[in-house]
Amino acid sequence: MATFDTLLTNVRLATMREAEGYGAIDDAALGIRDGAIAFVGALRDVPRDAGATHTVDAQRRWATPGLVDCHTHAVYAGNRAGEFERRLEGASYAEIAAAGGGILATVRATRAASDADLAAGSAPRLTAMIDEGVTTVEIKSGYGLDTANELKQLRVARALGASLDVDVRTTLLAAHALPPEYRDRADAYIDYVCEDTLPAVARMGLADAVDAFCETIGFTPQQTRRVFEAARAHRLPVKLHADQLSDSDGARIAADFGALSADHLEYTNEEGVTAMAGSGTVAVLLPGAFYALRETRLPPLATLRARRVPIAISTDCNPGTSPATSLPLMMSMACTLFRMTPREALAGVTKHAARALGLTDRGTLAVGQRADVALWNIDEPADLAYRIGAQACAAVIRGGRFVRSLG
Repeated sequence: MATFDTLLTNVRLATMREAEGYGAIDDAALGIRDGAIAFVGALRDVPRDAGATHTVDAQRRWATPGLVDCHTHAVYAGNRAGEFERRLEGASYAEIAAAGGGILATVRATRAASDADLAAGSAPRLTAMIDEGVTTVEIKSGYGLDTANELKQLRVARALGASLDVDVRTTLLAAHALPPEYRDRADAYIDYVCEDTLPAVARMGLADAVDAFCETIGFTPQQTRRVFEAARAHRLPVKLHADQLSDSDGARIAADFGALSADHLEYTNEEGVTAMAGSGTVAVLLPGAFYALRETRLPPLATLRARRVPIAISTDCNPGTSPATSLPLMMSMACTLFRMTPREALAGVTKHAARALGLTDRGTLAVGQRADVALWNIDEPADLAYRIGAQACAAVIRGGRFVRSLG
């Protein structure tokens, strides 16, 4: 006799298992056992002798894989709403930075915050993500810019995952910006990252990957390669903020190191996309930052499609350029701003987003996958991208347990 811990009945499934379409199953059931999916299919095909500890009538709601937010900076202290206001009043980024604003304002606030204060300020952002269907979220450091504070950010991120019941994957982004104590000494700071910060993080097991900001206002391609070589020496996979503001050959650098993902990509050239296709590197598009910065250069979507590069979407939740926590809103923006289809957008926050984190056990509704599921009050899957700012999530299951229950 088949037995399930939980059996969802009267549900419509967007399994996302197919290369095209949603992999939809109408009048379906989904069985969960030991935190994994044990049955996916038509309700009529559930074994007649099946038993379940809990049977849940989904009342014809749609179920998708739990959403994966694969690029965030969600753990930080401080607030930069005043800078947003000043920019709209005509102040330039340089003027704001000269007055003590910009990323270093967040660095100062994050350095000054205790673990408890940092967790308390960041928890509402993660809670908002979970409320909209997120079961896995990547969180980067990068607002500490010294070893002790980078460790603090990563430590708090891991602790928040445990306390809020969301799977947190942590990424070391020490090569995010130049801290004030290393002003005009970027190479010396990269030495410090490679010789002090990265080894300490690896020794404590606090990072699942290493990232860098390869850009004219960040770090050079040569400096980025040094960070990635150090990551490789510590057997940590890499990701890259690539070609957001200029063509810095970031996509090719990411591909050269077999990066899990290259993110932003507005200025990536065709050769970079081809290199990504060859290395299996996922393209992560970040429409929130594109919107907030009023960017006009579109990511090379046609080339990414033509080279069959998987395309993920994320919030890029951060205090400066994308103070967003809603993946469904990012889906809508990706469709409207980048001309992605709703199916591509849903794949971009499920199976492709999971791949961008190196995770193969989630992102689709299939037997053997982790039972990470979101239930939605929608008429069809396209509604998730079509409805602008709708709060449509009805319930969230993570690892087979309801972390947000049906009302």
